[in-house]
Amino acid sequence: MFQRIVVVYSESLESRRALTSAIQLSKALRAELHAVITMQNLPAYTAYAMAADPSLVRGLDDDRLALYLQMKATVRDIAQREGVELSTELVADDEVDAVVQFLDRSRADLLIIGLHRHASHISRLWNKVFEIAQNAPCSVLGVH
Repeated sequence: MFQRIVVVYSESLESRRALTSAIQLSKALRAELHAVITMQNLPAYTAYAMAADPSLVRGLDDDRLALYLQMKATVRDIAQREGVELSTELVADDEVDAVVQFLDRSRADLLIIGLHRHASHISRLWNKVFEIAQNAPCSVLGVH
């Protein structure tokens, strides 16, 4: 059935639920589990900070990287407590393309992704989760 499962992880509650589901499913199927963590760019307003003090942006970027490295460690710890080995990958490109490329490289059979609840059905059309699901080269399981 599914031999390689990939879960997209971020700081959201939805992705935490997706991680929990991915761990349980990988245990039940004895499948490899990979987590792809998408690094968000610094906000656009940091350009103002760079104009005032270029070293400030470097500090912010270092803090951002430290946050994501800690997130990688946390995800691995959560999986290990459940008896599952999990490999992690940070991606810093465009979220959609980076995740789809990772799915190709890892030859994933199943992508598990957290679904965000939206107030309107129209807003779902522009959601990155929807775009990833449309472009994924494997089956997709959305978790609420």
